[in-house]
Amino acid sequence: MSDPYRALLVVDVQNDFCEGGSLAVAGGSKVARLIATFVDAHGDDYATIAATADWHEDPGAHFADDPDFVDTWPPHCRVGSDGADFHPAVKPAVARAEAVFRKGRFRAAYSGFEGHAPDPDTGQPLDDWLGDRRIGAVDIVGIATDHCVRATAVDALRRGLGVRVHLHLTAGVLPTTTARTLDELRAMGAELVGDPVVRG
Repeated sequence: MSDPYRALLVVDVQNDFCEGGSLAVAGGSKVARLIATFVDAHGDDYATIAATADWHEDPGAHFADDPDFVDTWPPHCRVGSDGADFHPAVKPAVARAEAVFRKGRFRAAYSGFEGHAPDPDTGQPLDDWLGDRRIGAVDIVGIATDHCVRATAVDALRRGLGVRVHLHLTAGVLPTTTARTLDELRAMGAELVGDPVVRG
């Protein structure tokens, strides 16, 4: 039986964030496959499913020729590019999503709560969309644990939503930032399940 107040958020499982992409996270392709398996088995447990995606056209200083990998990054997930597309393995899961929230067209955007659907510029924001469905809790999976998954979870917690992060369905960029993220989310009251894939 589905939980009528809980949604699943699939965060940024895009080609550029998986092996072979311009901003690849080790384990991204594995996470894409695991999420698809999870949604096939448990998708009906949720009131709704949504996905988020980076969707960059001209995000200003977010892109850099010499990125610091903290505030600036190599170009990635450009509008309409293969890199912005969802990883092939996760597409069956995304096909079950009721909406895709795209973010960051003209600025940096990490949290899914910065996204809009169906139009990335004028569509409904994720916060309002969840509210319309009377969602009180979210499960979060995706890439990267220490960046967009973190930002989405933090924003959900700040909005008073119950948050559960399935860490075994996330991939982190670095062990140090991933560990710091997990400490932060625990302290804020998130429920953390499993262990994330992290780059060594």
